[in-house]
Amino acid sequence: MYKYLSKINSVEDLKKLNNKEIKILSDEIRSFLINSVSKTGGHLASNLGVVELTLALHTTFESPKDKIVWDVGHQSYVHKILTGRKDEFTTLRQYKGLSGFPKRHESEHDHFDTGHSSTSISAAMGLATARDLKKEDHKVVAVIGDGSMTGGMAFEALNHIGQSEKDITVILNDNEMSISPNVGGLSRYLNKLRTAPIYSKVKDDVEHLISNIPAVGKTFMKTAEKAKDSIKYFLVPGILFEELGFTYIGPVNGHNYDVLSEVMNRTKKIKGPVLLHVITKKGKGYSLAEKSPDKYHGVKPFEVETGKPMVSKSKLSYSEIAGETLVECADKNDKIVAVTAAMLSGTGLNKFAAKYPDRLFDVGIAEQHAATFAAGLAAGGFKPVFAVYSTFLQRAYDQVIHDACLQNLPVTYLIDRSGLVGNDGETHHGSLDVSFLSCVPNLTILSPKDGLELKEMIKFAMAHNGPVAIRYPRGSTELENKKLSTPIELGKAEIFYEKGKDALILALGTTNEMALDMCKELEEHNIYSTLVNPRFIKPLDKDLIIKLTKQYKKIYTIENNSKIGGFGSQVQNLLNDNGILKKVEVFALPDEFIEHGDVNTLYTTVGLDKDSILKKIKNDFYCDTLSNIAITK
Repeated sequence: MYKYLSKINSVEDLKKLNNKEIKILSDEIRSFLINSVSKTGGHLASNLGVVELTLALHTTFESPKDKIVWDVGHQSYVHKILTGRKDEFTTLRQYKGLSGFPKRHESEHDHFDTGHSSTSISAAMGLATARDLKKEDHKVVAVIGDGSMTGGMAFEALNHIGQSEKDITVILNDNEMSISPNVGGLSRYLNKLRTAPIYSKVKDDVEHLISNIPAVGKTFMKTAEKAKDSIKYFLVPGILFEELGFTYIGPVNGHNYDVLSEVMNRTKKIKGPVLLHVITKKGKGYSLAEKSPDKYHGVKPFEVETGKPMVSKSKLSYSEIAGETLVECADKNDKIVAVTAAMLSGTGLNKFAAKYPDRLFDVGIAEQHAATFAAGLAAGGFKPVFAVYSTFLQRAYDQVIHDACLQNLPVTYLIDRSGLVGNDGETHHGSLDVSFLSCVPNLTILSPKDGLELKEMIKFAMAHNGPVAIRYPRGSTELENKKLSTPIELGKAEIFYEKGKDALILALGTTNEMALDMCKELEEHNIYSTLVNPRFIKPLDKDLIIKLTKQYKKIYTIENNSKIGGFGSQVQNLLNDNGILKKVEVFALPDEFIEHGDVNTLYTTVGLDKDSILKKIKNDFYCDTLSNIAITK
């Protein structure tokens, strides 16, 4: 089917092709990507945008000897295709299959595991320093997008590299900016001069000659330097990077392989920090993705011709419910504002942005700034809501503690994608938030069992005077048009189902649906249980839990968070503190990083599915029955 791609099984195969053949290969790669991702789902637009860039990287540098670090890693699919993993793309993001991000255990060409943004330059600095300490000789390249460059960590790393003068190349993949023909032509001309060896040699010789002119040489050179700097501010577009200590090259057309290859080969010869600015277009080669790059950033399986998802959507997602509820609240309270860190659609805030554009603040990929910015808004008299994925809130942990909770400011954190999220794997699972937030003073933490509770919990948070965190999973839910059985009250749980005094089950958040089915199945085995929906992780409904645990034979907790420091641990501590000597069986995520795959498969693998839990509970009561029979005899 593919004339050249079928022959590419390694970077060595790639280097056998000439420029004309590589251009044909780039079209074949795009076709391969579109067809593959349409079947498995994945990150499409970003990968379509870096085809020529990746080809130029692998024809210029000597991977795996030279080390290429991909920021986030959304755009590493082409890299994987070229480094011997093309035939594994049918397993992309599937359980035990090819990861959607670089993984060191997966290939010698993946030099650093990624998944979160703004880390590549810091990692490259570490790799380059390790190289120099070991007196090795190879290149280190960091590829970072303009979005990731908004993260403060990227500039911390740039500052460190510029100060150290390490031999590192940073490639800025800018897929938002268009190239003006005049600026592009001038930049290309200047870059040829600046990267040509003869230019550097002549420059050094002239400076040496003038500096040694008796009496006037050094003064003349100082004046010339000042004049040169002044001119540079007008002519060099990357002056910020120049001032940080980098040789700036660009902008370069990221879809012209000939130009990219030429510039990279010249760049490779420059010693010290270099920043190559490349302009690309997200979704390049697939018109639907070019028109709507955000929509095709991360996709589920879809029809190539129409771009429509294979599975039609019938329910509202938790993110959509959160966004719509926030709009309802904002209609009644003009102090409510929303903050996002470049996740407007992902967190359901697009409707809020459309209706209240002046009250929506997208700060870019900068979670730390977003958290403190929200705290500042609260200190200024507003009611800020920071909608963020659980895994990305980890990046703002100090700001949540120090800037919001310490001052007891009314910031609400809508924590999306809690629990296991599936195909994006370890870097995106929200399996730690209960553990790292529960120990923070002043913070109220809730977890809804369904969409209706989420809606009411957001309304509760908007009326509460203090920091609030509401965690909810990825996925869809029915939004029932009826009132809650009991209203949301601070620190009050709900008895969701009550049939007997055998098993007491406390199920956190959306695990209630599974737990309810379990309770009904247990009745078929003459095990009668009560199901409690805690609603509040902090503060716990201590009175209710203490009262109930004294009455039941067995106590179980279920949660989609890590077992260590999770909800179950808090219940255990509560009983221990009150002298209640009963075992609490905790069903939670294990103390390990869980790989990518279908969510149901992953929960089954770690024993957090209905059948596994049901089997354990039935076995507990069966063993007790046998024990009682033995004692009677």
